[in-house]
Amino acid sequence: MISRFKHIILLMLLAVVSVGVSASEPEKADSAEGKINPKEIIFGHLLDGYGWEVPFDHHHRIPLPVICYASDGFHCFSSARLDHGAVYRDGDCTFTIGGAESKYKGKLVEIVDGTEVRPWDFSITKNVCALFICILVVGGVMLWLASFLRKHPYKAPRKGLGAVEAVVTFVYDGVVKPILGPQARRFAPYLMTVFFFILVMNLLGLVVIFPGGANLTGNIAVTLVLSVCTFIATNFFGNKHYWKEIFWPDVPLWLKVPLPIMPVIEIFGMFTKPAALTVRLFANMMGGHMIVITLMLLIFIFSAMSPVAGGASTVVSLMFSIFMLLIDVLVSFIQAYVFTMLSTIFIGLAHEHEHEEDGHGEHSIGKEIVDTLV
Repeated sequence: MISRFKHIILLMLLAVVSVGVSASEPEKADSAEGKINPKEIIFGHLLDGYGWEVPFDHHHRIPLPVICYASDGFHCFSSARLDHGAVYRDGDCTFTIGGAESKYKGKLVEIVDGTEVRPWDFSITKNVCALFICILVVGGVMLWLASFLRKHPYKAPRKGLGAVEAVVTFVYDGVVKPILGPQARRFAPYLMTVFFFILVMNLLGLVVIFPGGANLTGNIAVTLVLSVCTFIATNFFGNKHYWKEIFWPDVPLWLKVPLPIMPVIEIFGMFTKPAALTVRLFANMMGGHMIVITLMLLIFIFSAMSPVAGGASTVVSLMFSIFMLLIDVLVSFIQAYVFTMLSTIFIGLAHEHEHEEDGHGEHSIGKEIVDTLV
C-alpha cells in the first residue's frame, strides 16, 4: 500500500511539473519582450484545440483530423498543417487558425478575398476526441462488470472491478433507489451513466498526458448538454400531478388568478434547475484546473523577478499544486455525485404522487431533500 501511494505521489508530481514546463513555453512565443502572459497561458490550456498538447514540448501537438464544409464542399486534412498559424491551401480553399486579433481567435477560418470566413466546422477537436475516449472507457468498464456478474452471479469481483461494483452499489442504493422508489429501475441506466461519464471526464482532465488533459467538464457546452438530458428526462416523463403543480399549483387562488404569479414562477423554475446543474459542474471543474495552472505560473513569475524568489516559490507552488490535485480528485467524485443526486431529485419530483401512493407520506423523499437544500 505504501509503495502504491509513493507511485501515485510521483505520478501527480510529474503531472504538476509537466504542467509547469508546458506553461513556461508560451512566454517566449506570446511576447517579444519575454514577459509572461498568464491569461493567454491559462486559457490556452483550458480551452479546446485542434491538437493534443505534448508534455514538455509546447511547440508540437498530436494532430487531429480537421473536417469542414467550406465554399467548395467538404474538406478533410490533418491539423498539423495549421500549426503555429500556418496557412494551408486545399483545392481552391485556403484555411488557417484565427489569430489573436481575429474575431474567430483559435477557430478554423477560410480566407476568402482576404477576409476570414467561418466554415461549417465538424472537426475532431481535443474535446470531441476526449468525449469518444470517455465513452469507450465507461462503456468498456461497464460491459466488463456486467459480463463478470453474468458469468459469476454469486461471486464478488475483486480489485479494480470490485471498486467499480462498490461505487455502482453506493450510488444506486444510496441515491437512486431511495429517491425514485418504484421508478428507480426505469431511470437508473441514465443516472448511472451520467455519474460514471462525469467521473471519468473529471479524472481524465487531471492527467496532463494523452489521453488526459482535456478540460471537458470545464467546457460549459458539455455540462449544458448533460443538463438538457436531465431536463428532458424530468419534463418529458413527468406525470399529471407534476404538470398540475406547475400550471395550477396548490396555493391561494389570488396567486393564480387574475395574475398567474405562481405558474410563471414554476415554469421559470423548470429552466433554472438545469441551468444550476450546468453552472455548478462547469464552475467547480474549471476553477480547480485554473488554480493548479495559476500556482505553477507563480514559479515563472517569481523567477523573472529573482532567482532566489523563484527557487523558494518552486517548493511552495509544487506542494500546493499537489495538494490541489488531491483535492480535485475528491471534487471529481463529489461533483459527479451531486449532479446525479440533483438529477435524481428533479426526476423524483416529476413522479411525486406515485411515491405518495406507495405510503411515503405527504411529501416524497426528493421533496424533503430539496426543502433541506433550500
